[in-house]
Amino acid sequence: MSGAALSAAGAREARPAAHSWREAPIQYGTALLTVVLVAAPLLPVLYQSVVDRPLYDAGKQLTLGNFVRLANTDGFGLILWNTFVFAALTTLIAQVLGTLAAVLFGRTDMPAARVLGEFFLWPIYLSALVLSFGWYTVYGPSGYLTMLWNAVFEEPFWDLYSLPGMAAIAGVSLAPVAYIYCMSSATITDPSLEEAARVSGAGTFRTLRRITLPLLMPAIAYSAVLNFTVALELLAIPLVFGEPAGITVLTTFLYTQGVAGIRPDHGLAATAAALMLAVVCLLVWLQGRLLGNTRRFVTLGGKATRPRPFRLGRLRWPLFVVCALYIAATVVAPIGVLVLRAFASFLSPMVPLTEVLSLGNFAQLFEEPIYARAVWNSFLVSAVGGALATALIAMIAVVVHRSEFRFREPLHYAALFPRAVPGVVAGVGFFYAIALMPGLGEIRNTIWILVIAFTMRYIPTGFGAVAPMLMQVSPDLDRAARVQGADWWTTCRRIILPLMRPALVACYTILFISFFKEYTTAIFLFAPGSEVIGTALLHLWIQGEAGLVAALAAIQVGVIAVCVAAARAAFGVRLHG
Repeated sequence: MSGAALSAAGAREARPAAHSWREAPIQYGTALLTVVLVAAPLLPVLYQSVVDRPLYDAGKQLTLGNFVRLANTDGFGLILWNTFVFAALTTLIAQVLGTLAAVLFGRTDMPAARVLGEFFLWPIYLSALVLSFGWYTVYGPSGYLTMLWNAVFEEPFWDLYSLPGMAAIAGVSLAPVAYIYCMSSATITDPSLEEAARVSGAGTFRTLRRITLPLLMPAIAYSAVLNFTVALELLAIPLVFGEPAGITVLTTFLYTQGVAGIRPDHGLAATAAALMLAVVCLLVWLQGRLLGNTRRFVTLGGKATRPRPFRLGRLRWPLFVVCALYIAATVVAPIGVLVLRAFASFLSPMVPLTEVLSLGNFAQLFEEPIYARAVWNSFLVSAVGGALATALIAMIAVVVHRSEFRFREPLHYAALFPRAVPGVVAGVGFFYAIALMPGLGEIRNTIWILVIAFTMRYIPTGFGAVAPMLMQVSPDLDRAARVQGADWWTTCRRIILPLMRPALVACYTILFISFFKEYTTAIFLFAPGSEVIGTALLHLWIQGEAGLVAALAAIQVGVIAVCVAAARAAFGVRLHG
């Protein structure tokens, strides 16, 4: 090739690709849609908290009276105390259980550790509402094991209708979060530190206490803040076990004041929601600070080796029995007995199971149009909503990580901000947005408002599944396409998005499960015709229909179990990290 030809080729490579007419509309459109989705539930809540009457009334005036009324509400100080105690006890239980599980299942030679670890994770896949019903079916006043205990002994030693009882259920439900973070941290720990302790004569338990656990402290601290945040947002457990006992926390206060009361006080509800939003935003900021400060604990160097498991010796089988009993009591029993109750007309240890087995609960469930519609709506919201949300998240990811969009950093922040928005706050916010914004009233009684609200809630979840893989795709592919004359959108559509297909499958699967089990946002937004499984479960629970509750919960458990098994078997998708 001549020198002139080489110069011409070099000039073509150096010349930046032309921007097409559609690049700016796509990027600005994605950013605008994301900002609107995120701001839609937040601005109405903040606005309602500083006006003197509901948003749908005329003549509103700005005021701080709602904050004064909230502070002077009878028992509000006790509500805040209950909320703090519940969250603190839940976090303590979750961290102790999760850390111990990570050490025993991940770092020792305990038999069947991997199988036990998989069972330990199951509460993270199910909604807290279903888990609450499962615990009630087994350990409630008329629960299966409670009646068995009463028949053999006297009064049981457990009481779920108390702050410690509620915290025990919530702690078991959130322990997998601590387990996941501690397991991830343990896999990147430099094993030479533990080997040095062993060479120096330290035994198994001394090495665990002096070396392994201190190195897990960043993961323990970060997951503790995360679990405390989630505990503040929990609604189902305080609603099922706290309200009957007169124990009110901030989420149940929001529920009763926002939608469940005869005359909802929108000013108090919005002010309490704004308070919760401020606290959760602070905690999410603290999570970021903790995550940023964990670099000083990194011990992994260039030589990556797998840490040697700790030998438990004679304690292997006793510890296995203890862990198996824990799994049986906290995971297998609540879920299994709840599903069993769905196939029984009545469940009691005094009556042989063969005499009560029946499909009557399912037959009755599908004879009622409202409950059959709730199941269908849940499938529709999860399937269609998950696909639409995945498409939006894919667009956000390519704009943030694969474009020169001038506002990509603010867009990244906006996409992650919903992790600081509790489900009850999002539900209240969209409820007010419908009243405030013209045109939204037409979707009030449809499932589309649920699709919109769920999408907003789970943008950070889906983004976390997509962004890591996208960042592993070499930018050289983009540059090669641009040199050949492809514009930004063609490059994304023909090269980047096809390469992201495994991550998008993972994202869709995670969103399908998340949408299918979501209930906190839906209870503020559903109307006749737009019921989903979560709202139907609450309706049946209030009516005292234990059999129908179990049948509907069993459907949710079955669908999620199939999704988790299929995703992990067919695609190798991990749905918990």
